[in-house]
Amino acid sequence: MSTIDTIIIGYAIVINVITLLMYGIDKWKAKHSKWRIPEATLLIMAAVGGSIGAWTGIKLFHHKTLHKKFKYGVPAILILQLAIIVFIYLKTNNLI
Repeated sequence: MSTIDTIIIGYAIVINVITLLMYGIDKWKAKHSKWRIPEATLLIMAAVGGSIGAWTGIKLFHHKTLHKKFKYGVPAILILQLAIIVFIYLKTNNLI
């Protein structure tokens, strides 16, 4: 495994853990009437690579399940990111 592969995998793990924690913290804050994490921030975290953490947070914490931008947006971001990963893999291995 190359250095760049290690960096990318490390980034993916860190961004998804952080995103999952943010969804959990926001759910806790919602239950306790505290200052909330802006929805835009939660969606941006999904868009910059934390879509698995965001989707897991939605399912695990039952958070933002009624908001269409989360219900449909986060899975759409996840599918797009997976498609990009598959495309890059196929392209770098000369399979397309």
